Amino acid sequence: MLASSLIFIISLLILLVSARFLTGAAEKLGHHFGMSSFVIGVFIVSIGTSLPELVAGVLAGFSGNSEIVSGNVLGANISNIFLIMGLVAVLSRTGIELGGGYIMVDLNFLIGSSLLLGLIMMDGEIVFSEGVFLLAAYAIYSCFLLRSSQQSLFEKNGKNLPIKRVFPFKALLILLASGIGIYIGADYTVKSIIEIAKHLVVPTSLISLTALSIGTTLPELAVSITAIRQRKSAIAVGNILGSCVFNALLIPGAVSGFGAIQVPEYLIGFSLPVFVVASILFYLLTQDKKISPSEGMLFLVFYAFFISKTVASFI
Repeated sequence: MLASSLIFIISLLILLVSARFLTGAAEKLGHHFGMSSFVIGVFIVSIGTSLPELVAGVLAGFSGNSEIVSGNVLGANISNIFLIMGLVAVLSRTGIELGGGYIMVDLNFLIGSSLLLGLIMMDGEIVFSEGVFLLAAYAIYSCFLLRSSQQSLFEKNGKNLPIKRVFPFKALLILLASGIGIYIGADYTVKSIIEIAKHLVVPTSLISLTALSIGTTLPELAVSITAIRQRKSAIAVGNILGSCVFNALLIPGAVSGFGAIQVPEYLIGFSLPVFVVASILFYLLTQDKKISPSEGMLFLVFYAFFISKTVASFI
């Protein structure tokens, strides 16, 4: 038990450090290609910070523990909205201003992805034929982001005036090296979770719903808090939003290609509704295009309730 716990902590640390380096390198590459701050946050940075969930999910699918995937996806998204968005809003002191484009389009994708994932999970498993719909939805989302980014670049520099910059090869090398670190960290994280669950005689999905989901969302927390301190709220909000859409659509869609993903009944009965409610509440509270510190505190209360209820159900 002690050895498994140490392996979990060390492998999770490797996972998070690697994701941090990957995120920084990906951001530099995004700036090289002329992407806006919001698109970098919602597309590049969010993918980088969500890679721990993706790699851990794929490895869990290979090992025959697919319930880790469903638990981690739901737990990570609930943590993103209630915990991270709540902390970021509170720490911002004056609140977070949201752009009109964010409210009109990107937030709608969050609602759509949560509802689509909820409908697919309702029967207790995600098969590949259902995963295809999730992947298709993410492809549409990605095309929208890249097109809007390209349009923004043209508006700033002219369609016939491409920007010539030196390609950041160092960032590319860091990207590749950190990707290897993420794979190694995720591999041992999944293995240690399985061992801990055996020792505690609890479902592996419970560990992934709580400890793993909190751990793998630490990159989003670190990036978002740093962005807020640098007065880059677009990257902070885009990172959280993009991570949620990535987790809900791409991770289960991709992992379902390696076998059906099992969704235990207690996830369907509590965690899944909480995720849908979190998305809808996030949507409603941001209609004034601002997230105030008091609303951030409300998110934190919801998260505390979720964790206490989840842990109490298995005691």
